[in-house]
Amino acid sequence: MQPIYLAGVSMTKFGPRPQDSVKSLTREALGDCLVDANASVADIEAAFFSNASQAFVEGQVSIPGQIALREAGISGIPISNVENACASGSTAIWLARNYLLSGQADIVLAIGTEKMAFDDKEKSKRVLQAFEGGSDVENTADILAQLKSLSAGQEFEEATGHRTMFMDIYVQICRAHMVRFGTTQQQLAVIASKNHDHASLNSKCHYNKRLSVEEILAARSIGHPLTVPMCSPLSDGSAAAILCTEAGLKRLGAKGRAIQLSSSVLTSATDRSWDDFENHLVRRAALQAYEESGLGPDDIDVAEVHDAAAFGELFMSELLGFCDPGSGGELAESGATTIGGRIPINPSGGLESKGHPIGASGLAQAFELVTQLRGEAGQRQVKGAKVAIQENGGGLLGVEEGAAVVNIYSR
Repeated sequence: MQPIYLAGVSMTKFGPRPQDSVKSLTREALGDCLVDANASVADIEAAFFSNASQAFVEGQVSIPGQIALREAGISGIPISNVENACASGSTAIWLARNYLLSGQADIVLAIGTEKMAFDDKEKSKRVLQAFEGGSDVENTADILAQLKSLSAGQEFEEATGHRTMFMDIYVQICRAHMVRFGTTQQQLAVIASKNHDHASLNSKCHYNKRLSVEEILAARSIGHPLTVPMCSPLSDGSAAAILCTEAGLKRLGAKGRAIQLSSSVLTSATDRSWDDFENHLVRRAALQAYEESGLGPDDIDVAEVHDAAAFGELFMSELLGFCDPGSGGELAESGATTIGGRIPINPSGGLESKGHPIGASGLAQAFELVTQLRGEAGQRQVKGAKVAIQENGGGLLGVEEGAAVVNIYSR
């Protein structure tokens, strides 16, 4: 299999951007990515555009990529639209890689954009409703009841206040983990505090304020054990990557800063019991990615994982093999996942602080990891980082995400 590289990456600042649209955010990310790759619009031979909510929120039900990219100067080439819930951006990377491996092109764009913060009350309401479409809409009540049954017999404070349906899902799966392994709210607060600390070093984040463990525990609850600072905000933003073959790199003259995409695996949910962790879709994807790259958990220097809630980071650290099942909280408390620790996780600040514009989130993870492997992350640089892993999940089917991507990058 020929090597595939990321020649250029970009990420806009995430957060509420009321004056921006999907078109303007896309244009900004594309322009920065082209500069980073030493490329021009004419070099791009195909594009994969990820977005999850514009159809429902704004009514752009078809060809969003063709419309947004045309405004940015790209037209005439093959453009595919990608929707895979919160895994849309990383799925665009997976598709771009496979397109290059097929031999149909040497330089391909993966770009994702999401507009989620609106002054318009009706559109804001529709953003929250859009999350309900991330699961089986015919069985929403049954799905939540099934998840709640995982912690049956235990009394917890019920969810309250402003939140998306997926925060209710995180609450229930986290409770199941607490009942099974003794995971604590304190451990979740340690993870969230660490990510807010990391975000203070990243000017592109939605939130840049440090928060102590005590402040996070004292914040508004959305259902025990999660409090607001443990959860990702609704953000606007765009991120992009230009992927190349060796021939494409030579055309761009970009080999000096290129990072290899050593493996890329997309999986989907299966029917299983919740505690069959070895067959969790992320675990299956990770094992396949490790085998494909010839690497393992001990080779990873830095990770970006999907932490729409702090529990996501805890659980993914276990599924990616950084610690045993049930010990993700202890791993975080040990300091191992902080910059300077054994396996820094989410040096970007994670979705909890960076923000979570759905179609852009996976590509923003790639931006962070490429920046880390280039040694260009400034104050949040993971010293000596040579190998990185990305995990990005989306939706819910049964007791796990509907889709998940695990990518390994190396220099």
